[in-house]
Amino acid sequence: MDWNSYAAYGLFVLGLLIGSFLNVVIHRLPIMLERGWQRECREMLGAEVKTPLPEENQDPFNLVVPRSRCPHCGHGITWYENIPIVSYVALRGRCSACRASISPRYPLVELVTGGLFAWCGLRFGASSAALAWCGFSAALLTLALIDWDTTLLPDDITLPLVWAGLLAAQWGLSGLSLSNALWGAVAGYLSLWSVYWLFKLATGKEGMGYGDFKLFAALGAWFGWEALIPMILMASVIGALVGIAMKINSQLREGGYVPFGPFLAGAGFVTLAFGTATVQRVIGL
Repeated sequence: MDWNSYAAYGLFVLGLLIGSFLNVVIHRLPIMLERGWQRECREMLGAEVKTPLPEENQDPFNLVVPRSRCPHCGHGITWYENIPIVSYVALRGRCSACRASISPRYPLVELVTGGLFAWCGLRFGASSAALAWCGFSAALLTLALIDWDTTLLPDDITLPLVWAGLLAAQWGLSGLSLSNALWGAVAGYLSLWSVYWLFKLATGKEGMGYGDFKLFAALGAWFGWEALIPMILMASVIGALVGIAMKINSQLREGGYVPFGPFLAGAGFVTLAFGTATVQRVIGL
């Protein structure tokens, strides 16, 4: 067994553990942001607001506390009930206290994260580059699922991902020159920003959110400007097909929108798996 295989096995286990934490981030970060926005609105309005916010009478809520609980009965999840994959299988997908069903998305996120980390180990070996791309993968998966659930792409993740891409280029971890990464970020942001304003001027409606600009800028920083056209084509085509399927099955959300972030993220994962040159060749660019 070569070093790349050892790296892949080690990173797979690490990915399972990180995936368990990502489940917490995906669930809690949007709630934390919403509460922060409510507090900011209260501060701006000052004394005009008298009614306390619901969380002001609750214990601290962040990515660390309180301990994870069953949403049905409030049972606190013990450490041995929180072992990635193993606990879900041992519990047969049910809460140990009330026997309510546990969403299969939790172990699926763990498995996907482990698989992404293992792929980075196989492709980049036991190296700093592998760890950098593992971090990229974890952030991208988190953004995709948060956007799918809430239509939010938090600046807390998108902006650090842009800067991380630039630093990865500077330190030789992404295979790009700093100039390529920088222009990739600029082109990624401005391209979707331009589409947004053209669409808004033509229709008076907003076709996407500002988070999509920042996510595409992050993809440009990690893959370079050459990868932007293949990725936006992939995301647009797949997003359109999914949107049509959801409309046919009457599964569109209120307002008839489909978040674009998950499809941008999917295009990023495809590019990570096969490389920019291969994706360009398949698309015909």
